[in-house]
Amino acid sequence: MNLVKTSRETLLRPLQAVAGIIERRHTLPILSNVLIQRDGSRLAFVATDIEIEISADAAAEAQGEGKSLTVGARKLLDILRALPEGAEVTLVQGEKRLQLKSGKSRFQLQTLPPEDFPRLAAPDGAAVSLSLPQKALKGLLALVQYAMAQQDIRYYLNGLLMVIDGAELRMVATDGHRLAVATREVAAQDVGRQEVILPRKTIIELTKLLGDTDDAVAIELSASQARFRFDGVLLASKLVDGKFPDYQRVIPTAHPKHLRINRQLLAQALSRAAILTSDKFRGVRWVLGEGSLRISCTNTEQEEAQDELDIDYKGEALDVGFNVQYLLDVLNNLEADEIEVALGDANSSALVTVPSRTDFKYVVMPMRI
Repeated sequence: MNLVKTSRETLLRPLQAVAGIIERRHTLPILSNVLIQRDGSRLAFVATDIEIEISADAAAEAQGEGKSLTVGARKLLDILRALPEGAEVTLVQGEKRLQLKSGKSRFQLQTLPPEDFPRLAAPDGAAVSLSLPQKALKGLLALVQYAMAQQDIRYYLNGLLMVIDGAELRMVATDGHRLAVATREVAAQDVGRQEVILPRKTIIELTKLLGDTDDAVAIELSASQARFRFDGVLLASKLVDGKFPDYQRVIPTAHPKHLRINRQLLAQALSRAAILTSDKFRGVRWVLGEGSLRISCTNTEQEEAQDELDIDYKGEALDVGFNVQYLLDVLNNLEADEIEVALGDANSSALVTVPSRTDFKYVVMPMRI
């Protein structure tokens, strides 16, 4: 029977939204599939990797009682992408097969029973809810997500701490070598306090899906799950079970050396120096003196790079080393014209902030060079 008849774009948009979490290789074949559910004029696409579930809706012509099936997500996505723009597509559900028809093109795809498709259970207990513009949440994530660990044995660092504290939403990420904290006021909402750790993959997918618009994203946080609703998409994620480090303790508060510097000029100088850094250590030296900041590095081939920037600084001299990528990450994700750097001694971390703002802090540990 006909499952749906609609345009290529109507099917492609929700399928692209959910397919990002599907791994190419799975021990369970059905995890490579997308669940398609039809209920009247609503067509829903659902994908999961057991930890995360994304569903996206499409409005389409459909008649009869509700139907559901699962089909290979990548194959269906590739077929739709390969069809001409604006093409009309008909999906016909058969016995263990899904037929896709478009013009004179025909495709037969294998299906698996929808009842075998694993779904995330609805969260138990009360949830903390709030909403904010999509571009605001996307901006917060961009300010901190690069500081997440990737494959740390301390599994709770392979994610992002999300804190709701009254009317404030705070994002925190660290890999043990650097720390990023960003906050935003959530207007006219006081929902108590809640802390959760979101998995790295959830943050990556959420960043891809959120738009640069003022349209709202609704957030629900429970003891076991986080849910994000926006633009016909529902992203549900299990939480990381662990204790996030006390990030407030590592933020320096009394560094005596302060300098302001043009963000773009500093990023350009660091990028030039990074060309000759060692692939393994990626270290650069900052030699701070009156009116100048000298950036230098060497590598195992005894090659050397050196750059100097004029700055407004009259304090004590300092020679300290940093991982150049950790510095470039923060500079490339900020939009401010100027940054402020607070420094202690050669063994102290550096604090990067934006002048006249208190909603962002970045701490980076020094390294021996």
